[in-house]
Parts: sequence; C-alpha cells; structure tokens
Amino acid sequence: MSNQAASRTPTLYILSAPSGGGKSSLARALADRSENIVTSVSHTTRPQRPGETDGVDYFFVDPAQFEQMVKDDGFLEHAEVFGHCYGTSRHAVEQAIKSSQSVLLDIDWQGAQQVRAAFKEAVSVYILPPSVEVLAQRLADRGRETPEQISARLDEAASEMSHYGEYDHILVNTEFDQALGELEALIHRGEPPESGRGFDVAALVDCAKSVRLKTSETANL
Repeated sequence: MSNQAASRTPTLYILSAPSGGGKSSLARALADRSENIVTSVSHTTRPQRPGETDGVDYFFVDPAQFEQMVKDDGFLEHAEVFGHCYGTSRHAVEQAIKSSQSVLLDIDWQGAQQVRAAFKEAVSVYILPPSVEVLAQRLADRGRETPEQISARLDEAASEMSHYGEYDHILVNTEFDQALGELEALIHRGEPPESGRGFDVAALVDCAKSVRLKTSETANL
C-alpha cells in the first residue's frame, strides 16, 4: 500500500470495495452526517429513470455533451458500461474542495487508477468484508440477486480485492457503525482505520479465489 498520509485538509477520497462491501452505504451515511463531506455525482448518458433527480442522482447529458467533456479533459475518470457512458467531473470535484468540502467518490479499482493519475492529492480507501462468508450473506440479504448472480459477484470479488495493495488505506467493514466511525476519523482527523491493521487481506483474497474455482468446477459439471 502507498504510504501517503491522510490530511484534514479537504480533498478527494476514493472508496472502493467488492459488490456488497458497503462502500455506497458508508459514503451516503457519512455525507448525511457532515456538512463538509459530499458524495460525487457522476455524469451519464443513460436515460433518466422515474424517481431520479438531475444533479442529485446523476447529471444526465447526451452523448455529444459527454464526448465534448472527454475532449476538454473534463473528467477525472470515465468509462462505458452496458452501452452508456459514466464520468466524474473534474470541475465539480475541484469546486467542492475549494468550498472546503471533502468529496467521497464511490468507484471501482479501474476508475480509481484513472483518478489517482489525474488527481494526485486523492486519498484512497479499500473497504473489505471480514470474510467471504459475510460478503456472500450480505449479497443474499440485499434480495436483489439470484444464487447464480451471487456466485458471479463472489467470482468478481476475488479479482477486485486483489488490487487492495494499490490503496492508501484498508478498512474492514465488520460492523457498519464502527466502519463509519473509522472512515469519519480518517477524513476529519487523519487517523488510519484501525480495522485494517494486521488484517490478513491476502488470506481473504485466496479464500475468494478458492470460492471462484469451486464455482467454476461446479459450472463445468
């Protein structure tokens, strides 16, 4: 992991985790309880859905607008997912920080690589479950995925979690309120998460890889 020290000066915080790791819930909860912390709102070319608010859920733009922002270097990162484009506005992040607000960016490891290259001051946190079994249970508790989809999520998690060493800090989300407190302490006081100290991330990744292999073997039967 990087030895970059956290700072109490407002900056951009990258939060990454495998699906079900809790990064989105932690980001929303932390922003709700602090006036000086906001979540990043992405630009997207996908259609606005019922109940969504422009500027709150996403900034909805057409493909031509999005492409112009790419040409103008207007994104810290951007990607195409299932035929629609998503990106993090460089201007929006910089303006929030100038207004003395820290920005939470909920993003995967690939987007995080782009952001770190474009915004050197960013502080990155990888959020992990305490075990693969807990991650599987959390995915099941969401009630949104079939058993087959949960298996696919666990398969993806093995690859995703192997990038933990690229991050400045590790936070283990064993209990939500404790994890929230650790994240808050990092942003407000520059205190590294206690839960990540001494945690055997390599063993967790190996366990996830083992689950992936078992899933692949079962699928081939």
